[in-house]
Amino acid sequence: MQLHRNPHVIAAAMGLLVSTYLTVPSKAQSAGQVNPDNTKINQRDKDSGEATADQQKMNAADRALTAQIRKSVMADKALSTYAHNVKIISQNGTVTLKGPVHSDDEMKSIMVKATDAAGSPDKVVNQMSVKP
Repeated sequence: MQLHRNPHVIAAAMGLLVSTYLTVPSKAQSAGQVNPDNTKINQRDKDSGEATADQQKMNAADRALTAQIRKSVMADKALSTYAHNVKIISQNGTVTLKGPVHSDDEMKSIMVKATDAAGSPDKVVNQMSVKP
């Protein structure tokens, strides 16, 4: 059997594929969900007193501390994707944890990991929030 390589047939097939793809609603659209709005969090982080990821210290000790906590968090497969993506910011031995998690248990688990790595609960600042 020989396939026809007519450009009109190819163009029509491509058009059909594209139109089908464009008309299928995404999961968020079909579930009636809206995109998350981080405006309030972004406004909070504009305050010069708030720790943000760009303030992560680049000295070896703070980088190692952040890496140790991140590795521990990522190794815990019981945590949600939200928890795996918590911001970890180390500044002069003090760790700030920011971002949403799905439960108080996740928050506690991350706090324990950070406290173990930092050596003291006084060296961990919890700015995480529970988002169902």
